[in-house]
Amino acid sequence: MSTRPSTLPSTPTSLPLATRADYLVGSVIDSSTSLLAAQTHDIVRFAMGSPAPDSIPAQALSQLAPEAMGAAAPDAFDYAATQGDPALVDALVSQLDGTSDATTADRVTITSGGMQGLDLTCKLFVDPGDLVAVESPTYTNGSATALSYQAELLEVPVDADGMDVDALVALSDHAGRRPKLIYTVPTFQNPSGVTMSTPRRRRLLELAREWGSVVLDDDPYGALAFDGERPTTLHELADGDPLVVSVRTFSKTIAPGLRVGWMDTDPALQPLLIHAKQAMDTCTNLPLQRLVAAFLRHGLLDEHLATQRARYAQRKAAMQGALAEHFTGLAHWTDPAGGFFLWLTFEESVDTQRLFEVALAEGVAFIPGNAFSPAGAFPHALRLCFASSSPERIAQGVTRLRRAVDVMAGRSAATVRS
Repeated sequence: MSTRPSTLPSTPTSLPLATRADYLVGSVIDSSTSLLAAQTHDIVRFAMGSPAPDSIPAQALSQLAPEAMGAAAPDAFDYAATQGDPALVDALVSQLDGTSDATTADRVTITSGGMQGLDLTCKLFVDPGDLVAVESPTYTNGSATALSYQAELLEVPVDADGMDVDALVALSDHAGRRPKLIYTVPTFQNPSGVTMSTPRRRRLLELAREWGSVVLDDDPYGALAFDGERPTTLHELADGDPLVVSVRTFSKTIAPGLRVGWMDTDPALQPLLIHAKQAMDTCTNLPLQRLVAAFLRHGLLDEHLATQRARYAQRKAAMQGALAEHFTGLAHWTDPAGGFFLWLTFEESVDTQRLFEVALAEGVAFIPGNAFSPAGAFPHALRLCFASSSPERIAQGVTRLRRAVDVMAGRSAATVRS
């Protein structure tokens, strides 16, 4: 159990900072963007969980911009309703009809990306010292958000079927109290790529009801199942249970720069969400809400998702093949059925934080495993994003990664070429 981050930021002690400032740990993932931008040599980028430029429908969005934000829509540059522009809410509800995320307009709150949904949830439910259960490994920005509200974190192991719910019970018993909030990325999990089984999803919901715990259902990748068959969501299984707060985003399915997402909650919670959001940003960017609404209204999302599923499946297969060629016997890795990521764990002791610096010099970037555990539980693992690189670049990047491992170990890499 982790009460505070293992590595605190350095702060000027002469300033009267709030206690919570000690809990603002930032994001290794987001920081990698500026780090990579400062590099001058060629780097294959397996670090940031972002679609490749060729996976973003830039042309379609540009063509829709005059309709959504042009002379015919002069109010598009005004403030929006805090809960979301009706044009987007209506288009979203229509888009989700018949899916595992089907909903109604009174349950939807439009957010500035999925991250704002995580922050709003923690703002409403987490008091200092509250126990928050998180997957281990977990999305570092999710755990960082809980820490920013001075939560005490309970790290729950993840295996091939997602969060180990039996371990959650045992760890909670050992802690002597129940979690106020349970944070999960249940589908094609970030960082591991695994998916929580349906029996575990049902058991998790049973525990939440028994304990009175809020389940924060963060599912940005569910629409990216390679076979097109999205697992039944916690949202659907919960059937309107107010203890389940679902957070979604268009960052992975359309474009991350839009910063448009949504929350699905019990309608009675929305007034509090509006109050909390008004104290943050008043409203989500209206012009981009209108642009997303037009994209949905014209029926472009389904075709785009079909293209991306096929593309990401091909890239995942390319990474699996390259890893099998270069790392068989040295490491093992997950085999996701969708999403962006896989998780590699070395069979022998390899410090992936040290490896990161060597690999960067060799021309490949990843995120070290300890970034995904506040307690630093994964020093010999790393996350690889396959979505953002072509199969050819993936092969090149994995070759460079193997060379970096050999360089760090002092082995001859003479036969390894990029």
